[in-house]
Parts: sequence; C-alpha cells; structure tokens
Amino acid sequence: MKPAPDYVPAHGLLRGKSVLVTAAAGAGIGFAIAKRAAEEGCRALFISDVHERRLNEAVEAIRRDTGLKEVYGQLCDVSQESQVQSLVDAAEAQLGGIDVLVNNAGLGTSRRIVDMDDSEWHKVIDVTLTGTFRMMRAALKVMQPRGKGVIINNASVLGWRAQVEQAHYAAAKAGVMALTRCAAMEAAGFGIRINAVAPSIAIHAFLKKSASEELLNELSAKEAFGRGAEPWEVANVMIFLASDYSSYMTGEVVSVSAQRA
Repeated sequence: MKPAPDYVPAHGLLRGKSVLVTAAAGAGIGFAIAKRAAEEGCRALFISDVHERRLNEAVEAIRRDTGLKEVYGQLCDVSQESQVQSLVDAAEAQLGGIDVLVNNAGLGTSRRIVDMDDSEWHKVIDVTLTGTFRMMRAALKVMQPRGKGVIINNASVLGWRAQVEQAHYAAAKAGVMALTRCAAMEAAGFGIRINAVAPSIAIHAFLKKSASEELLNELSAKEAFGRGAEPWEVANVMIFLASDYSSYMTGEVVSVSAQRA
C-alpha cells in the first residue's frame, strides 16, 4: 500500500470567486472542498449542513485555518424546497452572487432490495438525487441572468459499478450523472458549466462510524494504491472543475478513483 501523498499547496485557482457548498460540516469531502476553496483564494464562502453544531464548528475552523473572514453558514435540508430556496437566497445576498455551487449532499444506507421498504428508497433518492436537482434549479435561476457560473455535483463510481446492498444509492448517483449531463446542455447557452466527480472511496471519520473496518479495508484493498482517497484528493479535482482551467469542460463525470479497470 502506498502512503497518501503530501497535501498539495494552493495555487490561487479560485481567486476572486464566491463558493457555496452543501453538506460541508464535519470531516468529509464537503468540508475538504470548502476548506480547499478558501485556501485557493475564493473571495467569500457559504456552507450549509443539517447539523447545527458541526456547521458552526466548520465555519470557525475554516476562518481560523485559512484566514478567510468571509465564511458563512446556514442550516439546510436539501429534501426541503423551502430550505433550499432560503439557502440560495441567503448565499446570493451574502456573497454578492454565487459563482460556484458544489452539490455535496447525499445519503446512503446498506440494504438488500428484498429487505428495503419504500420509505428508505425514497429518502435516499430524495436527498441524493432530488436534492441535487433542487439546488441546481435554484442556482441556475440566479446564474443564468448573469451569464456565468459553475456547478459541480458529487456523484459516485457506484453510478457505474454494481455493489450489493447499494441499489438505492447507486440508482441515485447514476441519476446525478445523467442529471449533470442534461443540465449542462441546458446551461451551456448561458455560459454556465456543470460537471460531476465520481469518487470511489474516501476515508474520513464519519465513514468510519457508518461502515465496518472490515468493509472499509476490503474496499480499500481493491484500489490500485491499496488505500482509499483522502477527502482533499477528491476536493482537488473539484477545485480544477471549479476553476478557469476547465473552461471547455461541461457535462463531464470525472472518476476520482484508483480502482483497477
């Protein structure tokens, strides 16, 4: 197993841009991309989550660790349209316009199809797929009149690959991929780019709480490097997609994976 690489220094890739990130509290990919955006020079950052204490802690940690003062947070459950609209309205006002939206909110459980009831299926789909749709719809309504903007969706390699007990989550993430491609075609005429990343496995504290060590070791062993990704390694690809370096990319789903073909 190869060790994780050293943390990559910032290069100012988001200098002057404003960024909104959903599900950004805690220690996962959402917090990693929010922190990375601040490090890469964004002028202002707005983050959301459903956990108030962790959200407040995340705002303070980013301010403290990056020196960015313009960091704001608001509670938001992306399964509730009223909260989505409130978040986008607040971010628009506080940021002076949203330049980059990162849709990171998602929900997964483990259940075989024959044991899954409708409520579990609908909850995963509603947060992971429909929540992404709600956020994009609200953001596009304010980005399109300005003729610019970038949206990045967090998908998963399970949108392509089969895994036992993940039919609902895989279906939702495959939907995010298709939604990304279709939305990108609609938004291109307004100068807006929409892409997605598809991570395989990124190891962080909350994943360790929700999955057994045995399963995480098994999944990590399938990776070419024999380890899961660090959350910031996924965030780095999101930063590229948010930056002007990816100006001719839209409707793409970029795999952030070291799994063997």
